[in-house]
Amino acid sequence: MKKIDFWKMHGSGNDFVLIDNRDGNISEADVGPLAEKVCRRRESVGADGLILVMESGRHDFAWRYLNADGGEVEMCGNGGRCVARFAYLKGIAGPEMTFETLTGPVSAKVNGRMVKVLMPKPSDLRLDIDLEPRQGWREVDFINTGVPHVVVHVEDLSAHPVVEEGRAIRYHEMFSPSGTNANFVRVLGPDLIENRTYERGVEDETLACGTGAIAAALVSAARERVRSPTRVRTRGGEELRIHFVREGNGFRDVYLEGSTSIVYQAQLHEEALE
Repeated sequence: MKKIDFWKMHGSGNDFVLIDNRDGNISEADVGPLAEKVCRRRESVGADGLILVMESGRHDFAWRYLNADGGEVEMCGNGGRCVARFAYLKGIAGPEMTFETLTGPVSAKVNGRMVKVLMPKPSDLRLDIDLEPRQGWREVDFINTGVPHVVVHVEDLSAHPVVEEGRAIRYHEMFSPSGTNANFVRVLGPDLIENRTYERGVEDETLACGTGAIAAALVSAARERVRSPTRVRTRGGEELRIHFVREGNGFRDVYLEGSTSIVYQAQLHEEALE
């Protein structure tokens, strides 16, 4: 097997394997199994997801994003920030770019390690959805920020059983068959919240989730508790900045901004895919 060049990057602790596949060396049949194998921690590179950069006839490039379980999803905010910096540093695009996703074109601007991404317009905002409350829950809301997110407002986030309750929400019949991501949020001030996310496809809590941070900020704004821009403190300790404009009962011009890090560049050996 030909060795595969890749980068390992993370955005606020949300980590990814990135591969330039514009030459099409990785076939359609291999994409899902590759993601599942390369994202295994300890036995392979280890990551929350795999990002492939593809050719595009309309924009600077196209991407495919796959979770660690090998399933392809529509959008990943932190992955979008990482792929934008990856594309800029490899000369695939300039510092301002547009790339194709399953949710439509996404624009990004790279300024050093900081990347700001214009996210797809959110949809399906629902406050007070009918989930049976658990101890410590205040309200439960829902919004789609490119992918579905439940947002649970809690009293004490540090000790909250995020994995246990997140998994129960993720597989709840209300969101069958595709499931949902689950966020647990606490408002700290008019421009600061903290958020923890159980990610569908990763099937665990991650150190950060871009679309989850957006969901937490927007539903908190819908409840008149925060304003734009909102800082979202992640499980990994970094802060993401969410910019948005209220529009009636919805939102537009939603931007995700934060730092990115290059961990290393290497070649993937065939033994990592066994």
